[in-house]
Amino acid sequence: MSGIDRLSPPPTEAPSQATPEAPLATSARAGHGRLSGSLVVVALGLALVAAVGLSALNLAAVAPRSLWWQALLSPDARDIRQIIVHDSWLPRIVTAWLAGATLGLAGTIFQQVLRNPLAEPMTLGISAGAQLALTLAALWAPASLAAHGLAREPVALAGALAAAAIVFGLAWRSGLAPVTVAVAGLVVTLWCGSVSVALQLFHTPYLRGLFIWGGGSLVQQDWSDVAALAPRLAVGGALAWLLLRPLQLFSLDDANARSLGLALRRLRLAALALAVMLSAAVVSTVGVIGFIGLAAPALAQLAGARRMAQRLVLAPLCGALLLWLTDQAVQPLANALGELVPAGAASALFGAPLMLLLLARMPRTQRLDAVASISRRVSRAMSIRRRFALIAIVSATTLVLALDFGRGVHGWQFSSLADLSHVAIWRAPREIAAFAAGVMLALAGTLLQRLTGNPLASPEVLGVSAGAALGFIALVACAADAGHGARLAATSGGAFATLLAILWFARRSAFAPQRVLLVGIAIGALFQAVVAVVIAGGGERAATLLTWLSGSTYTVTPRDAMLALGLSLVLAALAPLTGRLLAILPLGDASARALGVHTPLAHGALLALTALLSAAATLIVGPLSFVGLTAPHFARLAGARRPLDQLLLAAPIGGLTIVIADWLGRTLLLPRELPAGLVATLFGAPWLMWLLARRASAA
Repeated sequence: MSGIDRLSPPPTEAPSQATPEAPLATSARAGHGRLSGSLVVVALGLALVAAVGLSALNLAAVAPRSLWWQALLSPDARDIRQIIVHDSWLPRIVTAWLAGATLGLAGTIFQQVLRNPLAEPMTLGISAGAQLALTLAALWAPASLAAHGLAREPVALAGALAAAAIVFGLAWRSGLAPVTVAVAGLVVTLWCGSVSVALQLFHTPYLRGLFIWGGGSLVQQDWSDVAALAPRLAVGGALAWLLLRPLQLFSLDDANARSLGLALRRLRLAALALAVMLSAAVVSTVGVIGFIGLAAPALAQLAGARRMAQRLVLAPLCGALLLWLTDQAVQPLANALGELVPAGAASALFGAPLMLLLLARMPRTQRLDAVASISRRVSRAMSIRRRFALIAIVSATTLVLALDFGRGVHGWQFSSLADLSHVAIWRAPREIAAFAAGVMLALAGTLLQRLTGNPLASPEVLGVSAGAALGFIALVACAADAGHGARLAATSGGAFATLLAILWFARRSAFAPQRVLLVGIAIGALFQAVVAVVIAGGGERAATLLTWLSGSTYTVTPRDAMLALGLSLVLAALAPLTGRLLAILPLGDASARALGVHTPLAHGALLALTALLSAAATLIVGPLSFVGLTAPHFARLAGARRPLDQLLLAAPIGGLTIVIADWLGRTLLLPRELPAGLVATLFGAPWLMWLLARRASAA
């Protein structure tokens, strides 16, 4: 079993093996477990009281207490207040119960089958796949979503199954190792989200309602969602109970499970298919509900549910309680702000910190075995300087072509000198800013990969760009018309705070790459939840944020371009100073200190430089582009082995990538336009999928 597999929880039903020398320690651990379980039970009881109290307050805001029983049992059709209570307030609560219970059941199955405490529909990309399928159907086959959504479930199920097939296909050869599954789920989620954002940009008025619904809205107008979810939960629960013995045996490793007569592959696929269908049922009914499937099984175990049968009962109850409490807590806030706050997005605001807490409690793990470096042996005929010169020439040529060659009223053509003087004033700032952003992202990605020893590290994957975006969102919420200096400060602060959080959580595992990846995934999910809340509220802030998130260079001015170019030159000039540190720090603290390196100061300096690079680039091309991931790998493929060589080659490659992405987005769909960051994501995510598949097949 690889080091990654030690992320999995130990078999819960195996008898404890206490040594004779440590009976007191064993008793202390047992007593601590009982105490923790009691505290969780008390917390769940308080949550139940809070949910009931909030429900009563929300009901009182709709109808006076004297009308409650009549409104709930036999409403007067002439009283609009009673109709709202009976056909909106009450089915909303019941829907929250059913959706939360269904997600709790699905999360329990996922975590048990995959032996991964972080598995749930959202982190596995299944919810994103279902939502994308529904978005596509709403645009090109709206009739399939008619009749009170009766046809939504097959569409959502198709998207969920497609996403699950990609995720599990990428991770299958690695034995469904938790980190590989988590990274594959992250990539599928980001890619599906990028496609959804592109569609949102093109069809904003038509898809805004779908976007709000996709954020996990529990608003009800009748009992149709209850009628859709209740039988699916009942059937899913019955099937899960029939699979009880195989699910118990999944706690063992594959060899022991097979020795006990378990048809491992067939039953694993059956259990995963059941969990995917349960997840699709929720997405098709109420949209994407984040992290309930993660939190409910964890709370059930902390409350003392050790056996699988106990978890199959208690986890759905915990899921129902969590979503009920979250939805009731959101309603007064939404009423106060006069905006709609999707309960699904709000649940992620609570779930992402819980995921970080679970990561902090995980045992120490070793290096990332499932995903190794992709460096190849290439010919040394050309020196690094010659390769840099060649890449620089290609980049300069591409910049010229991007300025001159494009689509016009007469099709593809080169601009004449007279025409070029008119279009260059619009195109040149965009290309300069795009190139500068690509350079900075490539340098940030190289620094992170070298510092963590993780070939999948990048500002986008580790959540650094998401942290920068959170800083930007906070600034827009406070002052939408803030200047460039304030925006750079806000994004830099968010990026640096994210890096500190990542390394603080990773410190317990000695900066193990898989821990860093998983913390980044949690922070990225928190960022997505905040974005969903802000955009669902609509207004000027939502439009500004959506345009910026997509990574558009459309609004770049000559002043912006010069600022981006100046930042990239200054920060790139600092990058060569890190060569010695990048060569020494991966050796470990002891070796670094022996060589005279003050490791806390060195880590702080590298983190600060990475945060500034990520923040400055994120301001231009948004938080998602994957250039920080791909450019260092292309530099390795070009022969760069030493840190300075990789920095030297990755910088122009990153700039070239964003320039090409900006040119493609500007010309392919003329007169419409795709933002550069979005185009880079649409191509970068498949690249990462290929990388994962390649590493899994070589493992």
